Amino acid sequence: MTLKHHLKLWKDKTLAPFLNRFPERKAEFKTSSQIPLPRLAIPQNGEGEYLEKLGFPGEYPYTRGIYPAMYRGRLWTMRQYAGYASAEESNRRYRYLLEQGQTGLSVAFDLPTQIGYDADDPISAGEVGKVGVSISSLRDMETLFKDIPLDKVSTSMTINSPAAILLAMYIAVAKRQGVDVRQIRGTIQNDILKEYVARGTYIFPPQPSMRLITDVFQYCQTEVPRWNTISISGYHIREAGSTAVQELAFTLANGIAYVQAAINAGLNVNEFGQRLSFFFNAHNNFLEEIAKFRAARRLWAKIMRERFGATEPRALMLRFHVQTAGSTLTAQQPQNNVARVTLQALAAVLGGTQSLHTNSMDEALWLPTEDSVRVALRTQQIIAHESGAADSVDPLAGSYLLEHLTGEIESRAEEYLQKIDAMGGALPAIERGFIQQEIQESAYRSQRAVEEGEEIRVGVNAFLGDAGEDLPRLEANPEIEAGQRARLGKLRGERDSAKVSELLARVERAARGTQNLMPLFIECVEHDLTLGEITNVLRGVWGEYEPSTWI
Repeated sequence: MTLKHHLKLWKDKTLAPFLNRFPERKAEFKTSSQIPLPRLAIPQNGEGEYLEKLGFPGEYPYTRGIYPAMYRGRLWTMRQYAGYASAEESNRRYRYLLEQGQTGLSVAFDLPTQIGYDADDPISAGEVGKVGVSISSLRDMETLFKDIPLDKVSTSMTINSPAAILLAMYIAVAKRQGVDVRQIRGTIQNDILKEYVARGTYIFPPQPSMRLITDVFQYCQTEVPRWNTISISGYHIREAGSTAVQELAFTLANGIAYVQAAINAGLNVNEFGQRLSFFFNAHNNFLEEIAKFRAARRLWAKIMRERFGATEPRALMLRFHVQTAGSTLTAQQPQNNVARVTLQALAAVLGGTQSLHTNSMDEALWLPTEDSVRVALRTQQIIAHESGAADSVDPLAGSYLLEHLTGEIESRAEEYLQKIDAMGGALPAIERGFIQQEIQESAYRSQRAVEEGEEIRVGVNAFLGDAGEDLPRLEANPEIEAGQRARLGKLRGERDSAKVSELLARVERAARGTQNLMPLFIECVEHDLTLGEITNVLRGVWGEYEPSTWI
């Protein structure tokens, strides 16, 4: 097939139906010099065969993007990660961000919430509301989304081990708002495997944790069909010190494990595969990051088709969110972080992300202020509306260097996947400590290179200049924890204690059985059972994960 014929087929069969549903944002896209920008640039001579090997946007293997018109039809979702202190304060921040033009919400939970403890549990002392919002009950969740219609926004929640319970609260809030839960949109991270290797907010051992994940897959497939049931995360793997290749390989290895677990639970890959999503990091090496995103799409499409037999196009597409790299932000000369974040965000856009969070300049120092959050959001808006990066589909495709890097990252990630397969998959590789060791060795090499001056960190080991700038600080409120404790005490005194006891007993029986736990979790939170109460029952049945000691 000639390139000209392939291009015509793409326009007729792939692009035209897409544009019927999602018309382009403008009638014509031009540069500042009024030069028209083609939707998809193709070589005029001599390179047709090379371009044809890449495929076309919106077509397998999706190297060039999962949608045929990409951002010409619709920009990525601007989803700033936020949450701190109480539900009331976080709600104010969310409404502020929406007023400033943010197009999706992203919830950060505090550490007690992430590991399934209520704010009044002794183990939570000193941590309530510190690195995210404190959520212990449905009443907290209702406050968090007060005056935010859940049928109008999509919400991402960074929660893993107790993700099913927090999703149950979100569904219950939507019901109380009168929203059809079949219409709510969003994502829960729900990715426990990376917690065992990179982040540490696990609760239960792997087997029951995987059961919770597949219960969410199964429930949402029929009851909440527009919800992304997992965000398979390479972000935290990269933050722990991995290379770009390792981030990609270990993330996809975890994805393979989740797909296999869902198939083993009797689910159809062509159905649940459409609601899988991914979460990647954007680091400073600009072209490598763009190539990583392209290689990720290509690899995942081949894995889903060749390994798992998926045939539904949406089950082959790797849809992903990107967050700029927190580990690259510096406390020294923090205003330099604006430049770092801009570079990383542009790489994510040129790599074809579906949603994006841009870090704030002060995050290496403290929780970001409203001013710094606004600058971070404006960074996305400037890229979207002023840079021209969103005006042509896959604008860097065909660059010799970019395509070389894409192929190299793909092949090196495949080598890792073969090693992990030989160990029996991601979970055995984690249990053996293989993935942890690989990450730690990479982190050591990177840190040593900075300390010895082999890698330049502006403001850290070169171009030091003056001592840091004086930035305004968001001060912690010492009353947050006391307020949360008081609200929980009031809730426990007002609810039906007999119903609470009955539901906790049912949770224990269900945890010992095989039924899907999601409907019961929703019933529990609607009767004011708390996150900690439900989680503690599950701990009693399943135990807690204790990582192996290895050297």
